[in-house]
Amino acid sequence: MTRVAATAEPMKAHRLYLLLREQILSGEVPDSAKLPSEPQLAQEHRVSRVTVRRALDKLASDGMIERRPGSGTFVSGGHARMPVVADLANALTHLVEMGRKTGVRLIAFSYVNATPALAEELKLEPGERLQRSIRVRLIDGQPFSYLVTHVPERIGISYSEADLASTPLLELLERSGLVADKAQQIVGATLASPDVAAALDVEIGAALLSMTRVVYEASGRGIEHLQALYRPDRYSFHMELARTGDSGARRWTAADSRGLTEANENNDKKNAREKRPPLKRRTTHETANDKSDT
Repeated sequence: MTRVAATAEPMKAHRLYLLLREQILSGEVPDSAKLPSEPQLAQEHRVSRVTVRRALDKLASDGMIERRPGSGTFVSGGHARMPVVADLANALTHLVEMGRKTGVRLIAFSYVNATPALAEELKLEPGERLQRSIRVRLIDGQPFSYLVTHVPERIGISYSEADLASTPLLELLERSGLVADKAQQIVGATLASPDVAAALDVEIGAALLSMTRVVYEASGRGIEHLQALYRPDRYSFHMELARTGDSGARRWTAADSRGLTEANENNDKKNAREKRPPLKRRTTHETANDKSDT
């Protein structure tokens, strides 16, 4: 187990509690497993036994562990969860399937004026009206993602609040005749604000995965801006990579785009011989006609 970093005494118990809780939820410490003794935990994490006892008291009050006199402390059953795993190379295709297989809770549905930042990313005029929604997605009844979407008003009026509560957003957009041509996506990390923490059932300030995605139609106009926050114990990104290119310029490439990359390279060589301009490359986030939404 990872050692708890030195910090103020009142925080040590909370940090140890969070660490042990994460190990239980992730399955690293499985159901029914016996935890190390208080002296062992104190030595491993370089904290006092009082700190260990406080952390274990909180886990016990959460129902995550049970103390058995004369036997020790054990993880109670039913807490470990398998996280949702997203294929990053095929994020758009994966997300629409995830939208069909997970539950959704619609928290907010309204119309707002575009901020300068949103207008720039969606290629709109500042102040244009946007349909804004906030949703929480659930797996097995447990929240794992907090989604804030903005869609131009001209598109948003084509679906209702009830539609959005039951159907992936991009399916609704394409029903209105729009076709998602490409998307730009940024993955990072952030901390949970009070509203987000309450919706995802985490502590305020808990670490979350962050994804911002802007979807465009063929004309280049934006049709959706998504800000998604994920619980890292219930959601993760996955990408399979392959080595491609000539021996002098080999690089890692998303495995599912390997054929496309090699085709681009072969065309470049052919064009160089024939003195033609190179073909425009499509990157892994420029996938035509994919239906998707988280």
